[in-house]
Amino acid sequence: MSDQPIIRRRTVSPGHAISDARVNNARTQSQYQPYKDAAWGFINHWYPAVFSKELAEDEVKGIQICGIPIVLRRVDGKVFALKDQCLHRGVRLSEKPMCFNKKTISCWYHGFTFDLKDGKLSTIVANPDDKLVGTTGITSYPTEEVAGMVFVFVREDGFPDSDVPPLADDLPFRFPENSERFPHPLWPAAPSLLDDNAVALGMHRTGYGNWRIACENGFDNAHILVHKDNTIVHAMDWVLPLGILPTADDCITVVEDEKGPKGMMQWLFTDKWAPVLENKELGLKVEGLNGRFYRTSVVLPGVLMVENWPGEHMVQYEWYVPITDDLHEYWEVIVKVCPTEKARGDFDYKFERVYKPLCLHGFNDCDLYAREAMQNFYADGTGWDDEQLVATDISPITWRKLASRWNRGIAKPGKGVAGAVKTHSIRFKETAAGKPPGYFVEQIED
Repeated sequence: MSDQPIIRRRTVSPGHAISDARVNNARTQSQYQPYKDAAWGFINHWYPAVFSKELAEDEVKGIQICGIPIVLRRVDGKVFALKDQCLHRGVRLSEKPMCFNKKTISCWYHGFTFDLKDGKLSTIVANPDDKLVGTTGITSYPTEEVAGMVFVFVREDGFPDSDVPPLADDLPFRFPENSERFPHPLWPAAPSLLDDNAVALGMHRTGYGNWRIACENGFDNAHILVHKDNTIVHAMDWVLPLGILPTADDCITVVEDEKGPKGMMQWLFTDKWAPVLENKELGLKVEGLNGRFYRTSVVLPGVLMVENWPGEHMVQYEWYVPITDDLHEYWEVIVKVCPTEKARGDFDYKFERVYKPLCLHGFNDCDLYAREAMQNFYADGTGWDDEQLVATDISPITWRKLASRWNRGIAKPGKGVAGAVKTHSIRFKETAAGKPPGYFVEQIED
C-alpha cells in the first residue's frame, strides 16, 4: 500500500444517514489489504469449471483457475480433476490427451501416468520400474456436479480432504430457509442450484480484466446507468433508476455464520436504499412505473445472486472465476425450478430466444466493456489507493472487508503457467495468430 496518507474519499449529503465511520481512509483500506493482495483470486474454494454438456464421456479438457492449471476427465459419468502440469517437465496433460485406461491419464510427452482419483504417479510408460513411481504425484481436486454444472474445489497443494467444505458453503444464500432472515414482499423465494428439479441455463466467456473489478461491478448500485439504453429494458418497458443510494448504515447485512456461505445481502427496494430518479442539473428524469424489482447479494469466493431477474420465479447467478491476474472467466447462469419436461422445454425455449440474446448478451455486454474500461487504472495495483469513492460505494467497501476476513486463502501468482509472464514469445505468437488468451486449453493436433 502507498506510504502517502489516504484522504477521506467519501462525503455524504445531509439527507443520507450514513455514519462518518464509513470512509475509505487508510484505516479502512488496511481492513481489506488481503483483498488487494488477491489479484490471482481466492484459493481453497469451489468454482464452476464447465457445464455438464461441455464434458462428454471420456472427454478431456484443460482449464485454469486462480493460476492453477486443471485437467478434467469424465469416466463412467464421474468427473475427475487433477493438476494439469506434469511433475516431470511441466507439460500440460490436456494439450494432447493420452488415456490408456479408465483409471489414469498419461503425459503425452514422456509417459508419466497419474491415477485419476488421487493424482499419484502410478507408472511411466517406458520406464515402469523407475524408483519415482509410487512416491510422488500431482494434486487432485474434489468435484461436484449439480443442475447441469460441474464444480471443482480449487485447493493449494497439501490442503487436506478432511477440510474441504460442502459446495453449499460457496453458493448463494438459499431460500426458503433464509426467507425469515431476508424477507421480501415483491417476489417469491429465489430458487437455488441445489433445489430439486433446478435447471441452470447459461454461458461463460473470458473477460479481459481482473476478477475483482468484474465482481464489484455486479453489485455496484451506481452502475445501472450503463444499462439505460439496453434493448431488454425498452422492450419490456422497464423502469430502471439512475442509481440507488444508501440511506442508513444497516442497508447491507453481512453474513458471517459459522457454517454456510459468507457474504452480504443488500436491502434494495426498501427504505434503506433510495432510488435516484432525477438529476435536475443534467435534465434527466426517469419516467414510468413498470419497475423491474430485484435484490443483489454476493458470497465468497465471488458469486453474485440477482433475485427476481430477469423474470419471475428465477434467479441469475454470476461467477467471476480468476484465470490469471488480468483474465477471468465470466459465468452467467439463470436458474429455475422445472418439475416437468414441459416446464424444462419452455424454460429452454425462452432462454435461447429471450434471456440469452437480450439479457446475458445484450444487457451484460455493457458490464463487460465497462469492466475493461477500468482495467488499466487497476492493472499496476495503484488504483486501489487512488480511487475516490462515494456514498454508493458502501457496497464494494463492505465486500472487500468481508472477503478479506473470510477467504480460505489468497492464490499465489501463477508459476510456470499461461499468463504468469505477460510478454514472452509464445503469447505474442498466439496473439499474432488471432488466438487471444482464454479459459480452455487448445489441444495439439497431429
